[in-house]
Amino acid sequence: MALRIYAYEKCDTCRKALRFLKEHGVAHEVVPIREQPPTEQELRTMLKHVGGLRRLFNTSGLDYKALGLSQKLPAMSEAEAIELLAGNGNLIKRPFVLGKDWGTTGFKEEEWAARLG
Repeated sequence: MALRIYAYEKCDTCRKALRFLKEHGVAHEVVPIREQPPTEQELRTMLKHVGGLRRLFNTSGLDYKALGLSQKLPAMSEAEAIELLAGNGNLIKRPFVLGKDWGTTGFKEEEWAARLG
């Protein structure tokens, strides 16, 4: 299975991640995160990989701030947070990458190199 990477074309971090994948010959499928956010099941899978709801959120994004999520998130249930994320790709930390047995949010070249070679 190729990697599935949810990305936003105007996001510099996403562009760096996509360039890394291309340079390293890693097969991948790009999905536009704003138009087609990850499913609730994909979000639950990612939650197991990253270990915390906050790590799924784009905490520096305008939507996150406009919705006052820094105050609301601690009181939200996992189900509420997942539903919110699945309905608004702008809220999701990107790039959002799912592989066969792993997943991560954001791009740290050293981590990706260790995982993907």
